[in-house]
Amino acid sequence: MADRGASQPPGPAAAAELRNLLGEVPAPAAVGHRLVHSGPQLAGHTLIDARVRALLADVADLAPLHLTPALRMVDAARELLPDVPHVACFDTAFHKDLPAPARTYAVPERWRAEYGLRRYGFHGLSYSWALRRTAQALGRPVDNLQVVLVHLGGGCSACAVRNGRSVDTTMGLTPLEGLVMSRRSGSLDPGALLWLQRRHGLSADELDDALHRHSGLLGLSGTSGDTRDLVRARAEGDAAAALALATFTLSCRRGIASMAASLDRLDALVFTGEIGEDQPEVREEICSALTVLGVRGGLLVPELDDLMREGLRRIDQVVSGIPVLVVATGETQQIAAETRRVLGIADGVG
Repeated sequence: MADRGASQPPGPAAAAELRNLLGEVPAPAAVGHRLVHSGPQLAGHTLIDARVRALLADVADLAPLHLTPALRMVDAARELLPDVPHVACFDTAFHKDLPAPARTYAVPERWRAEYGLRRYGFHGLSYSWALRRTAQALGRPVDNLQVVLVHLGGGCSACAVRNGRSVDTTMGLTPLEGLVMSRRSGSLDPGALLWLQRRHGLSADELDDALHRHSGLLGLSGTSGDTRDLVRARAEGDAAAALALATFTLSCRRGIASMAASLDRLDALVFTGEIGEDQPEVREEICSALTVLGVRGGLLVPELDDLMREGLRRIDQVVSGIPVLVVATGETQQIAAETRRVLGIADGVG
């Protein structure tokens, strides 16, 4: 009915912006909030009350780029709409049943038991939507599919789904682990961080800022974290842009292959997220070098408008090899579906 988008996290004016939006639409019956990290106490989507709000504040440091601004909006929305239910929809919920070997870090027992060090996984709302749409496209029940889902956007990850359940994923305790991302480093030798601290005197805050904001595609290219910019720059002979894209696509292939290792078979490879749906060059470079998994290049390139209207497209040539699909990002729709589910309201999405 109305929406607002912003390229920057919510700031001091967020409450006023929300108030203006609410003035343009009928009074909502409920509010669904995307919250990236649930922490250890909140495994599933849930109503937000004082206890839940306090638990979320306690784990905000596990996803500071995401949870801190999201909680600012939660508070603003609860203040402006005090008489309607507010539902926390967690990206981690999709991965709540990760098998023990997939969620466990090989670190001392005390770190795991006392500090709660474990792998959570993220992009779950996106994966939930993409999985359902993939099942519809292939005419298969969700509980009889084994697929690798790849969310490529500002944050990037891959996930292995066996029979409707996440069994492995590339992100871990925080959304910093895994694939190379737009501005985030992805996985890095932990010994390198110790070396940077000891040999070069970098503080925890300096490492945090560099790994979250100045690494990834931006750090490699020196110019941009946007693959569209880098594809153009590479065509013009920019060697740094070429290295950034090559490193990124190799990281994606590694992630996809590692996820496939947690499956018995591969029924489909599915791309979603802004890069996944809108960057055919990236999809092609990933798939053309994944023949070891039965994935082929020579992918079809759907018009973005058609993809957005239809919601998904199969883009492999359907001659041989593994089906490759693109699913338009559906996190907003999934939040609506999960909010209805928590409140016991019929979900028109299906």
